[in-house]
Amino acid sequence: MRHVLDIDDFTPSELEQVLDLSTSVDTGSPLAGKAVALLFEKPSARTRNSMEVAVTQLGGHPAYIRPDEVGLDERESVEDVTRTFACYYDVIGARVFDHSTVERMASVDAAPIINLLSDAAHPMQVLGDLLTMRDELSVLEDRSVAFIGDGNNVAASLALGTALTGMRFIHAAPHGYDLPLEVVEKVGELGGSVEVYRSAHEAVEGADVVYTDTWASMGEEAMAAEKELDFADFQVDEQVMALAGEKAIFLHCLPAKRGKEVIDPVIDGPQSRVWQQAENRMHSARGLLAWLSQWHQEHGHQKPMHQTSGNQEQT
Repeated sequence: MRHVLDIDDFTPSELEQVLDLSTSVDTGSPLAGKAVALLFEKPSARTRNSMEVAVTQLGGHPAYIRPDEVGLDERESVEDVTRTFACYYDVIGARVFDHSTVERMASVDAAPIINLLSDAAHPMQVLGDLLTMRDELSVLEDRSVAFIGDGNNVAASLALGTALTGMRFIHAAPHGYDLPLEVVEKVGELGGSVEVYRSAHEAVEGADVVYTDTWASMGEEAMAAEKELDFADFQVDEQVMALAGEKAIFLHCLPAKRGKEVIDPVIDGPQSRVWQQAENRMHSARGLLAWLSQWHQEHGHQKPMHQTSGNQEQT
């Protein structure tokens, strides 16, 4: 059984296959007659809609499930919810607070688990990011990404994704907002590195991609005022983009706090690829689902759908 809990669950060649499928005009209908569970502990705009459309494009049926309908570890354990869903669904996607939730779901090994976001990782976002960069830069190897902001889940998965594709990862953040040490070590194991700067202006010089995110992530609203002070010198403005160069592109995983981490002339400017990036969330989701279906079929793990129980009369 293959699960996608973070971007480094792929080998470099597998990641390339997913990106290739994401750009394919004919992936067929590998999910025809199949269903995909989409469990959301956190609200979502891009993740929910991109996944629902991607599943439908592949011929499948997406099912959106609210957290109160299952009550993870309240009404039932995470493991029992997973076993139940595996009775009905061929793939389970989950957007959760705690990364250990998707790890526990995967440990049941009853259906492929896709991490739609956790506090530690956001592989679905980074698939769309890498697809956007490849569309714009053609070749990813030896290109550079300057991430300006907190060393959060997006930054962590992006750092791993750049290592898998041979890119440089540059991180600009105040002291106390670096990537977790285990992520930095994992990036190194994949052949990459994390270059750390305490100045956005220094970090972006010559970068191919300038990337930022909200300073306070969902669930950190109480820290917003403190973070605004800490990140006051890390706003992506026209001067920052000028230092990167006119050929650099700007990315943001959205939603953006305009006037905070980025200003309107940048996000709406000629170097911005934010809306292509948002659209690519759908294309990369389709590529991932098509790849997962193909992998399980090739390895004999396809689950037959709508089987009649053994004691039920066949008609």
